[in-house]
Amino acid sequence: MAKYKYNGVFYGLSLLLLMFIFSQRFFLVDSTTDPADIKVLKDLKNGLNPKSIVPGSCLSSWDFTLDPCDHVFSNHFTCGFRCDRVVSGSFRVTEITLDPAGYSGPLTSTTWSLPYLQTLEISDNSFSSSIPDSLSNLTRLRRLSLSRNSLSGPIPDSLGSLSQLHELYLDNNELNGPIPLTLNKLVNLKRLEVQRNNLTGKIPNLGSLRNLCFFDASDNELTGEVPLTLPKALVEVSVRNNNLQGNLPESLANLGYLQVLDLSHNRLSGPVISVLFDHLSLQQLTLSRNNFTSLEVPSNYVNSRLIAIDLSYNELRGLLPASIGLMPKLSALSLEHNKFTGMIPMEYAMKAAVPAGAGTTASFQRLLLGGNYLFGLIPAAFIGLKPGSVNVSLVDNCLYMCPDRFFFCQGGVQKSLVDCKNFGPVIP
Repeated sequence: MAKYKYNGVFYGLSLLLLMFIFSQRFFLVDSTTDPADIKVLKDLKNGLNPKSIVPGSCLSSWDFTLDPCDHVFSNHFTCGFRCDRVVSGSFRVTEITLDPAGYSGPLTSTTWSLPYLQTLEISDNSFSSSIPDSLSNLTRLRRLSLSRNSLSGPIPDSLGSLSQLHELYLDNNELNGPIPLTLNKLVNLKRLEVQRNNLTGKIPNLGSLRNLCFFDASDNELTGEVPLTLPKALVEVSVRNNNLQGNLPESLANLGYLQVLDLSHNRLSGPVISVLFDHLSLQQLTLSRNNFTSLEVPSNYVNSRLIAIDLSYNELRGLLPASIGLMPKLSALSLEHNKFTGMIPMEYAMKAAVPAGAGTTASFQRLLLGGNYLFGLIPAAFIGLKPGSVNVSLVDNCLYMCPDRFFFCQGGVQKSLVDCKNFGPVIP
């Protein structure tokens, strides 16, 4: 019996020893980085301006006398990339995330043959040159961030082949030319940011991007009209500071998840359509500095989710719609520098006078009506407002008696009687 126990213990120890030796050999052999991946990392570092690789930065620690994936997060490869074991058992580079150390140089110094790379994040540096077509080799890429560099030239059509891409950040560069129609192939894309470049042409049809939630093309030189077809999953759209023209499409009502719409600083015209005021999800509407001439405010305002409306610096005419003052969630309204006439609706004054949180509906925290042709007496509800309680401005109108002792009359005078008579009667 004792002999049987001894043999069992010996057998068990032998088995554990063999498993340990095997595991050590397994990790020693299979943890080495694929040679093709090492070449890309080497070419990336060697292609940069050596002076931009400063001590303490990620790239300054990359020491290719050792295997990268074997020594990732060590003193020899402190940061900048990640490795993962793939199905074959070997380790491949799956992420490159460089620190914002001011690296400069081209992105064309390597072939970008990293078939398992999922993230390429090199934003906030000084990379130059064009965006290389070879980035299309990153067939598993889910996040591409080239933001805030000095990249120039067009956005390559080849980016449309990155079918797994979820996030594309090309903002704050010097890119030019149109937004490629091939981006419409990125059916998994959720976020597209191309703002602050020199892009031209029309916004392409992006309707097939059924997962796109965020689109920002602000601060470019885009022309044409707001597209009739936009991805229905959009939550936030910003195309401010471009050269868009024409009327707003009624199809904006089909964007059932839209919360933020910013089309300010363009040349849009016609009416501000009613579908934006009774939209079931829209919270922030910014259409300032355009050429809109009228408001189509619906009589049914109960379902409005709008929190902030900015229609300042347009050509809007007519009376101020009283129903805007009854929107239940609205707390910020800017109608400055238009051509509104008539008296200030009592609904506006009451919404500004009610303390925040005192009622079931939101009170005005900001109400900017300056630079119009509003006439008549100041509504009595304004008189009791105290400085700092709410931001209200009534300057540069045709109001009777708006003295500086009221904070909402400070910062500008009322228009002359001659100017006011061109738009409507003035109560003496």
